[in-house]
Amino acid sequence: AEALRGNAVLTDLNLSGNGIGDEGAKAIGEALAVNGVLKHINLLRNNITVEGAAPLVELFRERRHMKSLCGLKPDQAQADLSSQCLDDADAMLIGADLEFNEVLTELDLCYNDIEDTGAEALASALRVNGVLKFLHIGANGIGDEGAAAIAEALRVNGVLTTLNLRYNSIRAEGAAAIA
Repeated sequence: AEALRGNAVLTDLNLSGNGIGDEGAKAIGEALAVNGVLKHINLLRNNITVEGAAPLVELFRERRHMKSLCGLKPDQAQADLSSQCLDDADAMLIGADLEFNEVLTELDLCYNDIEDTGAEALASALRVNGVLKFLHIGANGIGDEGAAAIAEALRVNGVLTTLNLRYNSIRAEGAAAIA
């Protein structure tokens, strides 16, 4: 991360799948706080916890020259992130991207390990995202709380036309929220 502090040319960095954990995420965050050129970084699948992802998300919201925490490209209309062992922290990073993304219309997150906290992060993004039309988050571990958060986001989202929530852990309470 020390190299990022003074680097004035690197705009894209893929660190996905390295297991940097919270300690590495903290070091990356500190470097990103002073780096003004890096626009796209992929931090998915790094054993970062929800607590470790939260400061990165806040930094991303403040540093608007940055465009992605999960490697989405500026012109990318579709992203297939299915079956990648993504968890709640990864969903937080993806959600942060979705808050500002103006191009992505289809996102597939099926067959991952996203639970309620991740669903809540995605729901937060759905409240402000104005382009995403298809969201596939089936076969995860989303329960009633996550379903309720998504249902609340659907009340204000006027763009999403297809939502796949099949094979999650949604019960009667979550179904009632969506209904």
